[in-house]
Amino acid sequence: MFRDSCKQQTLFFMPFGFFLSLIFLSVSSAQVSQAAEVNVYSARKEALIKPVLDDFTQQTGVKVNLITGKADALITRIQQEGVLSPADILITTDAGRLVRAKSAGITQAIDSAKANAIVPQGFRDSEGHWYALTYRARTLVYAPDRVTTGALSTLEQLADPSWKGRICIRSSSNIYNQSMIAAMIDQMGEQATTEWVQGLVANLARRPKGGDRDQIKAVVSGQCDVAIVNTYYLAGMLNDPDPKNRALAEQVEVFWLNQQDRGAHINVSGIAVARHAPNVGQAKALIEFMLTPSSQAWYVQHNHEYPILEGVGLSETVKAMGSFKTEAVTMQTIGELNAAALKLMDRAGWQ
Repeated sequence: MFRDSCKQQTLFFMPFGFFLSLIFLSVSSAQVSQAAEVNVYSARKEALIKPVLDDFTQQTGVKVNLITGKADALITRIQQEGVLSPADILITTDAGRLVRAKSAGITQAIDSAKANAIVPQGFRDSEGHWYALTYRARTLVYAPDRVTTGALSTLEQLADPSWKGRICIRSSSNIYNQSMIAAMIDQMGEQATTEWVQGLVANLARRPKGGDRDQIKAVVSGQCDVAIVNTYYLAGMLNDPDPKNRALAEQVEVFWLNQQDRGAHINVSGIAVARHAPNVGQAKALIEFMLTPSSQAWYVQHNHEYPILEGVGLSETVKAMGSFKTEAVTMQTIGELNAAALKLMDRAGWQ
């Protein structure tokens, strides 16, 4: 009892300033603990992003807590978590999803002079809600033993009856195709795009199924002569550890569509800060880090995409596909036209 009483008395007579110091240290420690981490929800598979995040931790000391999942499922998850969501960062694919996330109210604007200086206006949200990290091209692969380059020119040409039964492509539920159609709506108008989709559907070799790699394999097997795919899928197959996949990929060639007019269709992978992010400062730092030369180079060499940062060299595989002219449509426009594109595709019979 005497010892307890002495302790109580000692505490009672401690200077008030000492108590303030203790409180300050406790609060500061809590802030440092909280500030030393960032929570990332990523539609990228772990192997395709974790090395960059590990590098960020090594250079900054900020721990990265990574959750991976399907792109649409992650957007839904953040919505459902609401104000209690631990998400700081959303990394996802395609402008359609980035705009959807903003429209759903799960992102917030940030002001980053570094990101604004690096990412061109057409590759970021006008209000600072999201930024592109890389861009990717969606164009044609063909079987060189059955198709000559002289027979190829534009995306629009594929609606010609001469292509009947010769084209493979993914379903209309695929957001890459939705964005391609959104870009066409912006450049050609709804009526012309509707007529083109109807012509494309009439020329399909089979009912749409599978992913982009499956379209490439279908060309090789002779089910179709050409397929519309994202080039990084082909590049991934060309660098696959499995020699069978490499051998398949080596049997097709890339053709850059619309090089005499509007350019080939492109889209992006991007990043946004979550609306209720508990670590906004760290989230902003991570975005800026993802746009540094070392991070961009890693993306380019391992994912075979195109860098947003100028001056970063392409992977040898992508370089071998050749240079090309790109569309001038902004990513924000593509995202905002997603709903219109999907309705158009449904009406035109694209399954």
